[in-house]
Amino acid sequence: MKHYDVVIVGAGHAGCAVATHLREYGFDGTILLIGDEPVLPYRRPPLSKARLTPHAGPEPLELYPASVYADRRIELLLGSRVEAADVHARCVELADGTRVGWRRLVLATGAAPLVPPLPGVELPQVHVLRDVQDAAGLAAAFGPRRRLVVVGGGWLGLEVAATARGFGTEVTVVEARSQVVARVAGAEVASFLERYHRSQGVVVRTGAQVQAINGMRQGRTAAVQLSDGTRLECDAVLLAVGASPRDALAGRAGLVCGGGIPVDMTGATAIADVYAIGDVTVRPVPQYGLRTRLESVHSANEQARHAAAAICGATPRRPETPWFWSDQFDLKIQIAGLRAEADTAVVRGEPRRPGFAVFHVRGDRLRAVEAVNAPREFALGRKLISEDVPVSASALADSAVPLRDAVVRTDTSPPG
Repeated sequence: MKHYDVVIVGAGHAGCAVATHLREYGFDGTILLIGDEPVLPYRRPPLSKARLTPHAGPEPLELYPASVYADRRIELLLGSRVEAADVHARCVELADGTRVGWRRLVLATGAAPLVPPLPGVELPQVHVLRDVQDAAGLAAAFGPRRRLVVVGGGWLGLEVAATARGFGTEVTVVEARSQVVARVAGAEVASFLERYHRSQGVVVRTGAQVQAINGMRQGRTAAVQLSDGTRLECDAVLLAVGASPRDALAGRAGLVCGGGIPVDMTGATAIADVYAIGDVTVRPVPQYGLRTRLESVHSANEQARHAAAAICGATPRRPETPWFWSDQFDLKIQIAGLRAEADTAVVRGEPRRPGFAVFHVRGDRLRAVEAVNAPREFALGRKLISEDVPVSASALADSAVPLRDAVVRTDTSPPG
């Protein structure tokens, strides 16, 4: 059995980041990065946007070329699935029976698309979107006179809807809640996005429940059956109703998981020398005094840095303000911070058109900013959240007042 100083299970953003950060911190031991896909680690955000095209070009999605892993002495084991992790024997077992030893184990197994228990989800017209193969299969259904039903009006569902419309596809978004992106965005941004998608030809049905998906026409098309009796005939269906953490491996290893693997700020789990990072984790967010799952590339990279620092005995950076983004049509939506416990939403700009921001404030502290085609407001808002300085809600709302002047100064020193 071959042994490594660090074995990383999962070759997505998080797994790749912790491997490279270990070398940046001066780690000189052996590293093995195990991925279940037979391709180099790649960027996933483009799968719902630029890469989701009927004629996807050869542009690489890889995070790094193969030479980078060789230069940094990161050994890759791709197309391999880890079935078990024995924390007592300190080894992992692959699907083919191979056992690999480790001194430290990093679980970066990510999340998997949720598939609701509906009749018909097994039909060939029904898709999920997680990897490059999923993207290729879904993109083949795009084009003029083609019809797509997106079940779920979250970020992924709206991104795919926007991309599909760009190729002339007829798109219907079915969302069970009363607004799209209601779980992840404030009411002002959610309302704007719903109106904007409709203006681009997307049919949006909110407060709608899917009962079943039925095959039609010798299996070439399908129909989505809603609880009110409506039938939405289509060529393809995308299930975009959320993701669940892939924590089964951790559970079999003896970790108690509840909606993800619990970790501390360094990514350490309850088992010595076992770390977890990325979408699979329930992590602390100290600025907000809570523990939650953050499904974002930024969160994965931050956790990777902290885990690498802990393994190397280095001093980590201070915790960062969480941030997220989404591209839809000609819109860039950027969000910094979390709206948890905010009591006031302050709109800056005109929310009927792109180029506005919503600041979520509690007392005199900025907790989150949502920006739609407003990169300056996003950047300055993110800075104010990180600095935790008192702000004036009225100044935030007044576009004539420079955003930096929204800070309430508590001394008599001149502005910096």
